[in-house]
Amino acid sequence: MKRRFLNNSWKAVKLGLASATLALFTLTVQAQEQAQHNNPNVRLGQKALLEGDFKAAASHLQKALPSEANDPDVQYLLGYSQFHNGDYNKAIETFRKVIALDAKHTSAYYYKGKASSNLAVASDSKLDLSAKEQLLKTAIEDYSKALTITPNDAKLYQNRAVTYRDLGILTGTSGATNYNKQKATDAYNKAVADYEKVLSYDASRKDIQTEVKKAKVYRDNLK
Repeated sequence: MKRRFLNNSWKAVKLGLASATLALFTLTVQAQEQAQHNNPNVRLGQKALLEGDFKAAASHLQKALPSEANDPDVQYLLGYSQFHNGDYNKAIETFRKVIALDAKHTSAYYYKGKASSNLAVASDSKLDLSAKEQLLKTAIEDYSKALTITPNDAKLYQNRAVTYRDLGILTGTSGATNYNKQKATDAYNKAVADYEKVLSYDASRKDIQTEVKKAKVYRDNLK
């Protein structure tokens, strides 16, 4: 019963590519129609999520472990809470556990990729260029794995495009220790390809049309 509850009641969160506000609103409606989870800490974590209190949610869901450690849905909710708290390293580790339990959990790949890319481009990051490059490559791998499961998800292509662009910027900055024109060119080309894939779903996307032009300008101005 508890697994069915999580699979249904938390569907909006598992499809977390939508805004958190919309997801939480949907969860509120769904939760009213479902039985409660039998673990009190999971229930408290769910309640905190519904209230948008990700810090409290992470705390309660952490306490639900290890008894719920083998439940990918509980682990996912913990990772989701950690992600929205900005605890990206913790979120990455938790999403790894989700994937180990459920290799086709698209949203776990998505948020793991997002956490990695966020760490790489954080303005206050103290990571060296090599570490940032590896994080971006890891994020690309996660989005690619998610696309093997849901190959027609435009948001996955869009996020992978952004990450390729960021990799192009990172490796294409003249004078940087990791400068590599060929790597940067390849990254920008792949960003353009992914952006164009997004446009194949909705050609009216002005924002994506602009990103295609910018990526091509960045690529063509590499020194």
